[in-house]
Amino acid sequence: MFATKLTAVFAALAAAATAVTAAPAYASTFTSPKTEIVFRPHVTSPKAGDVWPAGSVQTVTWDTSDIPEESKNQTGLILLGYIEGDDINEHLDVANPLAVNFPITAGSAQVKVPEVTPRNDYVVVLFGDSGNTSPKFTITTDAGSSLPSISLPSITGTVTASASTPASPSVSASVSSVAVPPVSASVSTPAAPSVSASAAAAASA
Repeated sequence: MFATKLTAVFAALAAAATAVTAAPAYASTFTSPKTEIVFRPHVTSPKAGDVWPAGSVQTVTWDTSDIPEESKNQTGLILLGYIEGDDINEHLDVANPLAVNFPITAGSAQVKVPEVTPRNDYVVVLFGDSGNTSPKFTITTDAGSSLPSISLPSITGTVTASASTPASPSVSASVSSVAVPPVSASVSTPAAPSVSASAAAAASA
């Protein structure tokens, strides 16, 4: 009898323990799960095939049209990496971020392209809540390498240069003598008055 009661007590304790343990699981079926919204901003620049000269300043852009309300106060982070072939490893340079602490709502950030080994499989990864990777693009050695190459046409043949003394132009100046019209100047000598002999004799007397 005692053994039967003891067995019943143990059974009651075990049932109580089972009820306590099961209670949270039973209650959880009526609790709404918390939804985590992860924002992964879509990178719109650089585009596939873009060329960034090392040392230049470029602009990374991303789509801000679908930023959830709870993510609008976040700051962003941009890292440079590269992807070889179909490898999933992005080889991110976490020690040298291209940009940090910018508003994720800005939609763009300027970055200075580092002096890195030239290759055509670089990517940038923009982090909001989670990272989003750009298409592959190229980084060249320096800014000068981005200028288009100009091929000058080759000129064949002999060029003869003869230096002849240019003939001085002859200037003929003809000075015609100006005819001076003759000037006739006639000076009339006044005639001495004639004195009659009779008057002269009278004067002498």
